[in-house]
Amino acid sequence: MLEIPTYTLNNGVKIPAIGLGCWSGMTKEERAAGYNWMLPALQQGYRHLDTAVLYGTEGTVGRAIKDSGVPREEIFVTTKLSWQDPGRVAQAIDKSLEELGLDYVDLYLIHWPFTVKYDENNTEPRNADGDIIVLDTPTFNDTWAEMEQVLASGKAKAIGVSNFSIKTIEQLLTTAKVVPAVNQVELHPYLAQEDLKKYCDSKGILLTAYTPTGYSKVRNDPTLLSLATKYNVTSAQIILSWHITRGVAAVPKSANISHQKENISLPKLDPEDFKAVSALDKGERICNKANERGIVWGWNYEQLGW
Repeated sequence: MLEIPTYTLNNGVKIPAIGLGCWSGMTKEERAAGYNWMLPALQQGYRHLDTAVLYGTEGTVGRAIKDSGVPREEIFVTTKLSWQDPGRVAQAIDKSLEELGLDYVDLYLIHWPFTVKYDENNTEPRNADGDIIVLDTPTFNDTWAEMEQVLASGKAKAIGVSNFSIKTIEQLLTTAKVVPAVNQVELHPYLAQEDLKKYCDSKGILLTAYTPTGYSKVRNDPTLLSLATKYNVTSAQIILSWHITRGVAAVPKSANISHQKENISLPKLDPEDFKAVSALDKGERICNKANERGIVWGWNYEQLGW
């Protein structure tokens, strides 16, 4: 079996390579119900929880941590700045910490590189076309300066970005005093993002995969099913092992207790099998496919650098 590593970020902070994605649905009831699978995950060995303001589960994550009996310092907690909160980062981190019931988070990410119109009653304000209403300011360079202040305050042990590309990271680095520790993106065998991986490696930025197993579309790929049979595991375990072998962190979401166990019990892939998984790359976005107007939430692929 493959030992699940702990990676060291570019500022010395250590992060478990496999975390638990803590998105839990759209309704208040679904988000609260996440407690029923987040708590068992902690009890069976998970030490990395990944949440966000936009997930609406910070309070649920905090409750699970409190009730788990696991010392706070043993748990790596990631949360993300809402796309509506650039320009009010100091208030946003305080609110997140209050929701989580924590004094600090281990990692704080800019969730998206664009700024969405602020509406306290609606996290997804849309225009007449149905697209998210995006503002020109503040820019992510402005927001990053505020993130650096959060890091300096100790309220976050590390800071990073999410859904950034080579293009947007390059733009960020024109003003950044602190290089992002992490870039969290959609990443799975159908979207290997090799160029982004090489670029982030060159900058000392850890790439972290969300939607890491690519939903059933990727998990049911014949090559992956064949490898799962060979190793007597699930195709999800094959994929997660592939991520670890690449030096990528991953935050799979699973509400199924047995699947959670599988996700931290991974086979060690033979080199030829690793190559077979890598060969499945087709540059296909599944979680963030552009709509009929070429828009992903608020920006097009060109703006995103995708």
